Amino acid sequence: MNEKIQHLMKQAGADSSGKWMSVDNAEKFAKLIVCECAEIADQERPSSLGCGYITLTKGMMIKQHFGVEE
Repeated sequence: MNEKIQHLMKQAGADSSGKWMSVDNAEKFAKLIVCECAEIADQERPSSLGCGYITLTKGMMIKQHFGVEE
């Protein structure tokens, strides 16, 4: 398994065998995955929030689609 995924699983609270201890852990893992994807999507074009107008970046749209707020 990808080291990054293993790291995110541990952050979410999975035990050393990769088994989840609760539904909350699985939800936290999903949010971490969404945030990672959004961060990668925004590397190409940062937000224009400080330019006098507001446009949603791809990362912002990904988070909005999954209902993830930071």
